[in-house]
Amino acid sequence: MNSAATYRPVLSGHRKSSEVVLLLVLLSLMSYFQRTSMSIAGPAIGKQFSLSETQMGAVYSAFVLGYALCMIPGGWLADRFGPSRVIAAVALSTAVFTALIATLVVPGLAGIAPVLSALIAVRFLLGCGTAPLYPASARMNANWMPVERRAWVQGWIAAGAGIGGALSPLLFTWVIAKLGWPSAFLATAVGTIIIALLWIARTRDHPPFSANRPPPAPERVDWKTLLANRHLMLVTLSYVGTGYFEYIFFYWVFYYLGEIRHVGASQSAIFTTALFAAWAIMAPLGGRISDALVKRSGQKVGRRLVPIVGLTASAAFVFVGINLSSASATGVMLALALGLAAATDGPYWAAAIEVGAPQSGAAGGMMNTGGNVGGFLAPILTPWLAARFGWSAGLYFGCAVVLAAAMMWFWIDTTSSSRVTAD
Repeated sequence: MNSAATYRPVLSGHRKSSEVVLLLVLLSLMSYFQRTSMSIAGPAIGKQFSLSETQMGAVYSAFVLGYALCMIPGGWLADRFGPSRVIAAVALSTAVFTALIATLVVPGLAGIAPVLSALIAVRFLLGCGTAPLYPASARMNANWMPVERRAWVQGWIAAGAGIGGALSPLLFTWVIAKLGWPSAFLATAVGTIIIALLWIARTRDHPPFSANRPPPAPERVDWKTLLANRHLMLVTLSYVGTGYFEYIFFYWVFYYLGEIRHVGASQSAIFTTALFAAWAIMAPLGGRISDALVKRSGQKVGRRLVPIVGLTASAAFVFVGINLSSASATGVMLALALGLAAATDGPYWAAAIEVGAPQSGAAGGMMNTGGNVGGFLAPILTPWLAARFGWSAGLYFGCAVVLAAAMMWFWIDTTSSSRVTAD
């Protein structure tokens, strides 16, 4: 039996575990607020320092590079030193890196390094600092939650990201208009520090009320064993496809609606809000349904159903949507498609926790790296395919990729742990 699956906190600790979940959601919200803030302030920063669009693109990409490189090491750190400490370090370090952006205009500090180089360096470090957050959250989830609540918790953490992505264009733009972009970055840093201090004061690696605890991770990662676990590799490969599909929405759906389907600016804003709202609503709902199915049908079958149905339906909604004559109807269908894809996020992370036990942090880091590989490819391949075969072909390919991701779940068994042992 999967030793992590036998762990169950007693009911008297439900309030404390809910507090931990709330803080994880807030940290996820602030993480996405931080990562999207540069794209919002980018036009003003580029204009002030005479940076081209290509140069600002390098600034945006620097975050993704640091994030991808440090994802797996971040998961290992959570296993080795405890997720609570790692998440605290994530929150405090990202607050510092966010605040550093504002120093570019502080007298006596501005000009110490070329602005472009400084921006790239800070955003790269912000990506590195952010990377352990979700693998460490997965390890925290494994420590605190029973099997039948894990997908629901991960769904709420994913919802925090969606809420952060929805709020940042409104709040960050408002602060920039009132106080300027340096103050906006400083305010974001202060908000992150407040949540970090609450996290440090209120959380620990394990619940004090646990009946028993998951086995500790070994001091040294047995990568050979993790890589040999075909179920973990299938989850990771499937997440590549899901990441590819979702990143089409993040980078190209707005362009597709505005430039190809000729949706007006006001409608585009509404659809943007709808996309993030669908993400925020469906992520915890999908997790809740997955956990209920695990309780009803068992862990092996229950974990499969939401990804298989959700991803297949996502592809179907995109296929139908791009063939509708009404651009507004297409926007609604695309929002539903993203929401259904987001509903699988909780089951994915729960699967990584379960098949990677007792090193769920490292396993989550591996899976999320796969998702970011897909996210890296989608912004490049989609317009390339569109330029040669048309935008419908580019979106059809995304549908094919996510259908392949759904099919892999028929062979994923989340009851098969990595069973890594200490030397």
